[in-house]
Amino acid sequence: MNYRYRRRQRDASLFLSSFVHRQQRAMAPRRYSPSSPAAVQSDTAVGAAPPARHYGEPHKFDPSFRGPVRRRSCTDILCCLIFIIVIFSYMALGIVAWLHGDPRKVLHPTDSYGQFCGQKGTSNEKKPILFYFNILKCANPAILINLQCPTTQMCLSKCPDRFATYTEMQLQHKLSKSYWDYYRQFCKPGFNNPDKPVSQVLRDEDCPSMIVPSRPFLQRCLPDFITLNGTVTVANRTSFKDALQMAHSVTELQHAAKGITGLVDTRELGMKIVEDYAKSWPWILIGLLVSLAVSLLFILLLRFTAGTLLWATIITVILLLAYGMWYCSVVLSQLRHTAGSEVAIVEVGLHTDLHVYLQLTQTWIILLVSLGLAEASILLMLIFLRRRVRVAIALLREASKAIGYIMSTLFFPVVTFLLVTICISYWAVTAVYLASSGQAIYKVMSPDVSCPYDNSTCNPETFNRSNISQSALCQASQCLFAFYGGETSYHRHLFLLQLYNLLIFLWLLNFSLALEQCTLAGTFASYYWARRKPQDIPACPLFSSFSRAIRYHTGSLAFGALILSVAQLVRIILEYLENKLKGIDNSLSRFIMHCLKCCFWCLEKVIRYMNRNAYIMVAIYGKNFCSSAREAFFLLMRNVVRVAVLDRVTDFLLFLGKVLIAGGVGVAAFFFFTRKIPVIQEEEPDLNYYWVPLLTVVMGAYLIAHGFFSVYAMCVDTLFLCFCDDLERHDGSSERPFLMSPELHRILGKSSQSR
Repeated sequence: MNYRYRRRQRDASLFLSSFVHRQQRAMAPRRYSPSSPAAVQSDTAVGAAPPARHYGEPHKFDPSFRGPVRRRSCTDILCCLIFIIVIFSYMALGIVAWLHGDPRKVLHPTDSYGQFCGQKGTSNEKKPILFYFNILKCANPAILINLQCPTTQMCLSKCPDRFATYTEMQLQHKLSKSYWDYYRQFCKPGFNNPDKPVSQVLRDEDCPSMIVPSRPFLQRCLPDFITLNGTVTVANRTSFKDALQMAHSVTELQHAAKGITGLVDTRELGMKIVEDYAKSWPWILIGLLVSLAVSLLFILLLRFTAGTLLWATIITVILLLAYGMWYCSVVLSQLRHTAGSEVAIVEVGLHTDLHVYLQLTQTWIILLVSLGLAEASILLMLIFLRRRVRVAIALLREASKAIGYIMSTLFFPVVTFLLVTICISYWAVTAVYLASSGQAIYKVMSPDVSCPYDNSTCNPETFNRSNISQSALCQASQCLFAFYGGETSYHRHLFLLQLYNLLIFLWLLNFSLALEQCTLAGTFASYYWARRKPQDIPACPLFSSFSRAIRYHTGSLAFGALILSVAQLVRIILEYLENKLKGIDNSLSRFIMHCLKCCFWCLEKVIRYMNRNAYIMVAIYGKNFCSSAREAFFLLMRNVVRVAVLDRVTDFLLFLGKVLIAGGVGVAAFFFFTRKIPVIQEEEPDLNYYWVPLLTVVMGAYLIAHGFFSVYAMCVDTLFLCFCDDLERHDGSSERPFLMSPELHRILGKSSQSR
């Protein structure tokens, strides 16, 4: 009994002293260091509630935290409601545009009476080509395409194929009616008076004063220029006369249709490119499938041999660059003794035959310098940032494990691709319908610049009886179709509606990308914060993250997307203004424009980077956009040195992987399309330009690799932010263990200590 009594007395005294000690500690002023893990552990041990956390302070230890918060509430509700309203208004805009617009006004040329050429059910059904009575009045090919040429325009079934003037026709008509039967098809419908005086015919523009051999281009009859012995001719002629016996040269036709010969060459080039695609599309498809298989194989190898594969990628790229530099130097030494190799690229101009540029020393000098700079950059990075390279490889290895456990994330970009395709299609169709809205508007067009009524609105039915046609300065003027428009409020604000269409398109496009980033971030965060991997990874993490983003954070994603879209819209407007101000020789305006473009380019990059990290915090903690952006910003600032280098190094390693895949597939495609593989030479298609399928395969391979590696980049960014948060929440003790992998803690922990 005495023993039990003494034992109870001792326990009571120990409990009392412990209680008094706790009360003294609770009442005494505490010196709290928010960055001290020991302080956080001490407070948690005694059960004291942690002090209120301010922005910029690290997260406190929370034993109940298990990754992405599951009990959430809707964030940025006001922005979500505005976003939904805007989507419905965008649908309404599309409906209104579809009711008022007519894409045939954009797709088909229109004559001087506002009628479509080739329109079914009309008198022009079998007349799909537009003909200009006097093409010499058209001083610019852009005028032809925009239907603003101050001459009568008429729909025809075919273009003229011979030289003829109205005066010659009248003389030959007396011998045979066949001359008039041919010429009258280029006159106004219903005109059948070949004996009408030439002056009156030209005044009323009943018939063209002359016709020249032409061929259809963009559904318009344009002169058929042919180069003969280095001289540009039309039907082997270099000069001709019109109905008034005025001499004209082919040079005048060239001036009237400036750039048409280049456009014709472009058309022929386009036809050859289409022909090459028709011959090589099965092989292009095979090349893209090979790129898909190589990208998947690369990712699978990263899962098991990330370090070895990435170091092999770096070394391979270095060796390839070194080989490229050696090859360029060899070719340069050979070209030094070749005549004509010193010609500048600017003097050669544009050529579809790439071998022309390969005969110039300047081409190989540019390639040598470019490869040398790339080689030097990689070597300097490996010398001075080798520790960061090891850290980046560790992150990529951890990302490979995460993607290996959740393979469905690799195919989520397909959903984003479908959403982006829908957005682009809707925007393009709506823009076309908006551009084609309105009724036919007719303008006074006069070759005499002194006509006071030039470019004013007119009525073609009453124009000949109006004061304008009787004016001495406007006798040669005509009332011709100009464009489609109107005087209603809808038509007056078409430009603003196009801007609205563009802004909402950018908003929806950025929202689709934000949805992908937030979904992937929530998925990979659930992997990181799982204490036992893969046992504690929740079922269907990708679908769960996607549903959380849609259900709770549509407003936050829309808010961030809107900020980015406004910055992009301002950049587009600046590009438009710069294009309009090109003809103005003002150094100050150009300087201001370049400064604004540079500032908004930087602003867009900063917003895009901050949005990406804000979406990660939204996916983890479920807070609104502004709070998440502040959390991400301060978290990154507390790890600014690590972020400044590690982020760029990781992106660079992923870029090398994409270049290696695209380059490897491109080299194989080059040897195939240039017939340098003896085994399958008989199967290789006969092409006009081998670079057409080659570039298609290389660009397609890069885009496919980019689609897979974008998931890796999002995974790395998410794991890095989770790692920084993990260091602040835990101290590695048994009560508060780190949730990062031992390898990641070993490398990143040493990196943080050596900062």
